[in-house]
Amino acid sequence: MFKKILIANRGEIAVRVIRACHELGAQAVAIFSEPDKLSRHVSLADESWLLEGQPGKVYLDAAQIIEIAKKSGAEAIHPGYGFLAENPEFAKSVLEAGLKFIGPKPDVILKMGSKVESRRIMQAAGVPVVPGTVDPVTDLAEIKKLCQKFGYPVAIKASAGGGGRGLRVVRQEEELEQALAGAQREGGSYFGNSEVYLEKYLERPRHIEVQIMADEQGNVVHLAERDCSSQRRHQKLLEEAPAAKLSDVARKKALEAAVMAAKAIGYSSAGTVEGLVDGDQYYFLEMNTRVQVEHPITEMITGIDIVKEQILVAWGNKLSFTQADVSVRGHAIECRINAEDPFKNFMPSPGTVHTYIEPSMPWVRVDSACYSGYQILPFYDSLLAKLVVWGRTREEAIVRMRLALESFKIEGVSTTIPFHLQLLEDQAFKDAQIYTTYVEKELKARLKNPTPSLAVTGSANGNGNGNAPTIMSEQKQFSVEVNQKHFKVSVAEIVSENKELKAPSPSAVATRPRPTVQKKNNAAAGEISSTMHGLIKQVHVKEGDKVALGQKLFILEAMKMESEILSEISGIVKNLKVKTGDTVEVNQLLVVLGE
Repeated sequence: MFKKILIANRGEIAVRVIRACHELGAQAVAIFSEPDKLSRHVSLADESWLLEGQPGKVYLDAAQIIEIAKKSGAEAIHPGYGFLAENPEFAKSVLEAGLKFIGPKPDVILKMGSKVESRRIMQAAGVPVVPGTVDPVTDLAEIKKLCQKFGYPVAIKASAGGGGRGLRVVRQEEELEQALAGAQREGGSYFGNSEVYLEKYLERPRHIEVQIMADEQGNVVHLAERDCSSQRRHQKLLEEAPAAKLSDVARKKALEAAVMAAKAIGYSSAGTVEGLVDGDQYYFLEMNTRVQVEHPITEMITGIDIVKEQILVAWGNKLSFTQADVSVRGHAIECRINAEDPFKNFMPSPGTVHTYIEPSMPWVRVDSACYSGYQILPFYDSLLAKLVVWGRTREEAIVRMRLALESFKIEGVSTTIPFHLQLLEDQAFKDAQIYTTYVEKELKARLKNPTPSLAVTGSANGNGNGNAPTIMSEQKQFSVEVNQKHFKVSVAEIVSENKELKAPSPSAVATRPRPTVQKKNNAAAGEISSTMHGLIKQVHVKEGDKVALGQKLFILEAMKMESEILSEISGIVKNLKVKTGDTVEVNQLLVVLGE
């Protein structure tokens, strides 16, 4: 067994791998950027090394990471997920340095990293794929012809894309040119490859994926399926295993396709075969050649430690179980608790977590690197914690997840906890009728913010009696005792609009995280500023342009997500303060509009 393993990652997955290393008796080596020096993975590791360079880029510095691994005496590198986990050149460099890469072979990563190449391989192996091209497309005229052949809607996808990045859905010909440019831009930016391909877009599919494990002796085993259909912007929000109300025909096709796909490419290590299910039909989507974010729910229903098994396979061990040994018990659900505001289109919410208290109850697991005082950095993704519960049935798991969410206290930043609570109560979710765009198309419009910072009562012109409207501040929660019985009470001050309103105190209720306070744009003066730290990915206007209310001005990337910045008034671009590629701070002036 390895004596020392370097984890080429950060956050909760680094913590998860460190714990697996310790259970196997191996020392864990952590790496960290300067802002990450107080992170949990650093404190849990047996030794830690500083990465020199820009915080947003150092975890991608393959040469520096490999050099640290050699200096530390590590024998292997575990890449986690994200960053360099699916970079074939990194895997190759690790092997060339005389170290073991805990993952599949570089050529396998390369083949599966290209959606075009993987589709070609899967078709040849007899695995069903969504109708589309198996070669990259670049010519707009050619794409128009293909769209007429497949029929709208179609999806333009970056060949090296993943997690919804580099993907554009086109519903009519007029959208093609902009969608093509967007997919190519994101593919080049995120993955260093601007190639795109085209496929038929399924309107209401379920996102079903299968966890597989394979060793270097050629044994391939599946660990059942997961349903990851609860998404926004193609990013998963909630996953569950096994998939509820999946037909026996579709389940059989998905499981068989996953094993077939892994064998076709000579796979070893942990991996996931993702697919789309439409009725009884299954289509291969892509293969993730790494451990998945949502691996805990599979561990909960099978009792198999995927990360430990991954390390043992890399050491050369044969799988410790066969397909006959794998059985599914009960139901597990995972909620991704992100630092995002679900009532502002899931806008990232970087900042400081003032209070962090995890739920402590049976059947609950929390994978996290967060703690009270934790700084959510703008350079990395918004994941705070993975809350996982197990139940004997899906219904029991839903009840337990609701109770766990209600006792999860996070203050200082906005989180997705209120969203998850509303999703669990949604009838379509209860009935297992969720599809990949359900949250954005249907549920998002029904979301209710449980803690509006200000509430105005009375009619538009007053309170109905000719008086000024009243304003109710944010509610405060108290516990009072009457005749030995305790009651929970909510209190809010009600004042007229001309009375000075004191700043509300932050809520202390777990399901009501305090909203991030941000300086509002001075729309009246035509000044539009950034609401967060980020990178200007694209500028859509130039000085002298006329813009309308709600028109897209910029695309801002923050915490690995792209957000559109829209015009708050109509007018003319008088002073453009930024350009593509600029890094901007919170409240930095971006543009001035005038008449």
